[in-house]
Amino acid sequence: MAKDLVILAYSGGLDTSCILKWLIQKNYDVVCFMADVGQNEDFAKAKAKALGIGAKDVIVEDLRKDFVSNYMLSAIQMGLIYESRYYLGTSLARPCIAVGLVNAAKKLGAKYISHGATGKGNDQVRFELSVYSLWPEGKVIAPWRLPEFYERFQGRIDLIEFAKQQNIPVSATPKEPWSTDENIMHISYESGVLEDPGAIPPSGIYKMTRDLKDAEDYASVIDINFEKGLPVSVRIPSGHEKALLVTDSLAIVETLNKLGGQHGVGRIDIVENRFLGLKSRGLYETPAGTILHVAHVDLETFVLDKEVLRVKKHLQEKMSDFVYNGFWFSPEGIYTRKCLELSQENVSGSVTLQVYKGNVDILARTSPKSLYNQDLVSMDISGGFAPADSTGFINIHALRLKEYSRFANQNK
Repeated sequence: MAKDLVILAYSGGLDTSCILKWLIQKNYDVVCFMADVGQNEDFAKAKAKALGIGAKDVIVEDLRKDFVSNYMLSAIQMGLIYESRYYLGTSLARPCIAVGLVNAAKKLGAKYISHGATGKGNDQVRFELSVYSLWPEGKVIAPWRLPEFYERFQGRIDLIEFAKQQNIPVSATPKEPWSTDENIMHISYESGVLEDPGAIPPSGIYKMTRDLKDAEDYASVIDINFEKGLPVSVRIPSGHEKALLVTDSLAIVETLNKLGGQHGVGRIDIVENRFLGLKSRGLYETPAGTILHVAHVDLETFVLDKEVLRVKKHLQEKMSDFVYNGFWFSPEGIYTRKCLELSQENVSGSVTLQVYKGNVDILARTSPKSLYNQDLVSMDISGGFAPADSTGFINIHALRLKEYSRFANQNK
């Protein structure tokens, strides 16, 4: 009798290696799927490990360009930041990876998709809602929510013991006393010693960015060109760095990650609200994303009508929630994304900025689409504006304030 096939989102770490063996023991055939979204991973080693454990096959798919072009830069275009601080690096990668998982499942005729996300976190929701949106007839196996799994494996110690019993090659102790998620957009750090919000993070924890004391002692100037809200080129004039012009989307992010990292740009240490209602503490470093966001906000304010900008800000907050909570492929997510993309029709132009000691400072901006009228705003010429008109403008707005003051004084 043929076994049911499971596509496992595999990382090569302790959890998914043990889950792979557990699924095989549950009489499933398992194909491991590894998405390359820019993490520092030895994919050949991880593939050999999975095959050694008993995987039927291992698929390694390079999704870096897709992730950057269709998720990360789309988020920059939309202005997405969760709770005004988190650039959604992990959240954006999940729907991208889910597409790869579902495509593999459909191609191979799998019945299930499985993952190693825990029952307390956001990733279980993001993966599964994306999978069900893309593959309504599909089914998901989430071991960390199954009593037969989580009652057997209380945590890392139990998994390590199971790995020893099954000859699964893993380190006897965790390499780092915290959990990380890495892709080309960011690295996140949480759990372990970071679970105490009052504890100062250990020195040396960050990988993408330098400590400010070790950052460059000079500022680097960067020109970023946008078309319809999307960054299309980065130019670094000759100076402390070698003159450079980059137009490929993946290379743009790699270039800004390197330069931003040298200057210590993009670190945050926050407590955030998970979708399930729990609060969690996380450290994030997002150098390229931070630089691109600051530049985009400046150009957008320069170009967009005031009221359009305010409506757009409301929609981007909603979309940030949708992405964080796993609703990238939802009807409301698709609709809001289209609205935000429409707002960017005229957001084209260039922004010049400098990065230095963790800061991103705007120096100048230009755009053929700008609503900025230098003659109209000038303090030196009238530019067609009649100052006397402001008297009526002020009087009209003062009516409400006068009436409120009169009422308040009468009722003292």
